[in-house]
Amino acid sequence: MRRSCPGEAKMISSVVVTATETHRAIDAVWRIESARLIAGLARIVRDVGLAEDLAQDALVAALERWPESGIPDNPGAWLMAAAKHRAIDHFRRNTRLERKHEELGRELEEKEMAVPDFESALDDDIGDDLLRLVFTACHPVLPTEARVALTLRLLGGLTTEEIARAFLVPEATVAQRIVRSKRTLAEKRVPFEVPRGNELAARLSSVLAVIYLIFNEGYSATTGDDWLRPALCEDALRLGRILAALEPQEPEVHGLVALMEIQASRSRARVGPSGEPILLFDQNRAHWDQLLIRRGLAALKHAEGLGAAHGPYVLQAEIVACHARARAPEETDWPRIVTLYAALARLAPSPVVELNRAVAVAMAFGPAAGLELVDALTAERSLENYHLLPSVRGDLLKKLSRFEEAGAEFKRAASLTHNARERELLLERARACASSSGTS
Repeated sequence: MRRSCPGEAKMISSVVVTATETHRAIDAVWRIESARLIAGLARIVRDVGLAEDLAQDALVAALERWPESGIPDNPGAWLMAAAKHRAIDHFRRNTRLERKHEELGRELEEKEMAVPDFESALDDDIGDDLLRLVFTACHPVLPTEARVALTLRLLGGLTTEEIARAFLVPEATVAQRIVRSKRTLAEKRVPFEVPRGNELAARLSSVLAVIYLIFNEGYSATTGDDWLRPALCEDALRLGRILAALEPQEPEVHGLVALMEIQASRSRARVGPSGEPILLFDQNRAHWDQLLIRRGLAALKHAEGLGAAHGPYVLQAEIVACHARARAPEETDWPRIVTLYAALARLAPSPVVELNRAVAVAMAFGPAAGLELVDALTAERSLENYHLLPSVRGDLLKKLSRFEEAGAEFKRAASLTHNARERELLLERARACASSSGTS
């Protein structure tokens, strides 16, 4: 057998490293460009399932070619061009559409196939491909859960596993929802358009839920090596602002925008120099983006001024506004936050809301009071694998100087999270508890 010399081995290693780095870059490009790519294709082929397949084909082509040729200057345009050629080939091969393929092929060649400019001003609301894709995926022919899952997949670029964690449901359930959703949209010939009038109002709640879940995945990534995914936050914010312009009299739209603006204002302060997470009470509030805070408070004021009963997004925006108005952690109006969470629990009850309420109760009335509420949630089956439950419990136990128990909870939380940055933070907190308790 021929042996490679040390220099040759080094060269092979270099090639492997370069290929690995390229694949990571391709993954990052896909996260940024996939929603725009699918939306642009769906406008042309009028089938979101086919659009996603074509986009995936373009991704496969990139994985094959870019490690050798390098990443192009405009990767989004490259992917769109590759998907366009595959779309033409698809229709030419499809004998059932033989009479249409020449016309469609010419249309595809003639249409502007550039990736939509997502940095431009928001003056293209109705004509925005991404917005059309949101409302198409949220069509009433689909069950609510399926609408949210499909839109997260198409617009957020999230994997089935990530969506399952967001919903606290099995991965197989989400996979079935997505497959059935795409099939239903194709069979029902759902138009690729933004609805008007009463139909728009009826579909708005599921759209808001989708946008907020996309934002949350960007704000606190459930998996991977990064604590934040800014591109997802930016897309969610843009969609929210578009909807706010589209529905100026809808309080919940403005409530959601306010919530996202204020949450996004902390992004710079939420990560350290090496990308490590920084929790709320440890953040340098001078790094909070005051422009985003002002925008968020203005959106909240607009929502409150519309006179309707406060919905879940307005209530959540009021909660984060309490943090935004506090110049220091100790100035936070925790009793008001407790009241707001109680109102939210009545309006939209869920174990996660109760967990957040427990945190607020602990801050307002002491860790023992909060721990009592958290302990009651340990029997909640939907939270069995929810890492924030043991994380919160560990924090409260630590404040009560029950360090050994707290360390065990932080370790359990670390075993449940799929985000590398968050796992290291939790393990660090466990080690700190071990030091405080004098155990190894």
